[in-house]
Amino acid sequence: MLNSPAPSTMKAAVVRETNGPFEIVDRLVPDVPQGHVLVRIAASSVNPLDTKIRAGAAAHAKHPLPAVLGMDMAGTVVRVGCGVTRFQVGDEVYGLVGGVGGRQGTLAEFVAVGADLLAHKPKSLSLREAAALPLVAITAWEGLIDRARTRAGHKVLVHGGAGGVGNVAIQIARAFGADVYTTVTPAQFDVVRPLGATPIDYTTSAPGDYVRVHTADEGFDVVYDTVGGATLDASFASARRYTGHVVSALGWGTHSLAPLSFRGATYSGVFTLMPMLSGQGHAHHGDILAQVGKLVDAGQLRPLVDTQRFALNQAGDAHARAVSGQALGKVVVDIA
Repeated sequence: MLNSPAPSTMKAAVVRETNGPFEIVDRLVPDVPQGHVLVRIAASSVNPLDTKIRAGAAAHAKHPLPAVLGMDMAGTVVRVGCGVTRFQVGDEVYGLVGGVGGRQGTLAEFVAVGADLLAHKPKSLSLREAAALPLVAITAWEGLIDRARTRAGHKVLVHGGAGGVGNVAIQIARAFGADVYTTVTPAQFDVVRPLGATPIDYTTSAPGDYVRVHTADEGFDVVYDTVGGATLDASFASARRYTGHVVSALGWGTHSLAPLSFRGATYSGVFTLMPMLSGQGHAHHGDILAQVGKLVDAGQLRPLVDTQRFALNQAGDAHARAVSGQALGKVVVDIA
């Protein structure tokens, strides 16, 4: 298998200190160990965790500065390491590959990636669109499918359905045949309705109100909390008696389990970073993205991507856009 030529150095955006600016530097193109591939990155998306790492507010990510940030990417394989059989030079791939645990991030021209973390890019998406999916799609899938076993006939409540994880969770739940509801603000109704979800105005409705209206006071089969804090407490009070399951991607606080226990329901946490921090479970991330790709190409899932564009040397502006609350979808940085 022939490898494509690649330069010996690359451009990367480095943050040297907490809340520091991005500095474009020259770095050596990484080597390609056994089981890895070298990817020429076309696009990298900005996740809330990226901005928190930069702000020094994400100790759990174990990504000390100075560092190259960025977790998600899509690009083209240019070198293949020994033992890799699923990918070849020229393949377009996407994945959640770095930016935590001391791993090089994706705000760079190249990255060496364990092949198990990757999947072939969905054929119906551009590389830019595909870069918006990995973290949010894996997080949504692990909660809905791995933990809650969402299936046809379930009533699913997604808290924060207009957010990055939330909008993908709606689409995955719908693809599996569930009836989906989501808590949002009235201004976000037109975002979630086209995705197939019934919007609930959480600013005027308490859990008891929407449980009564939408489930005849029985509770939801699956409740996915993508917000944390008081929203997780509301989730405990919204689950179906005996068979309901609550999932949270932000269950990091201290909460009373009494509302959940009194309903005889169950709970699971989702920590998407675990494979990259522990070195275990890489293959499952790649498998999830392969399944997500099938949903995309079947027309059942589409990423929401902000229309404003940024180059690598505008990474700081991309972060500012992501935290401004003005982005309509995932902010993506074009690398190539």
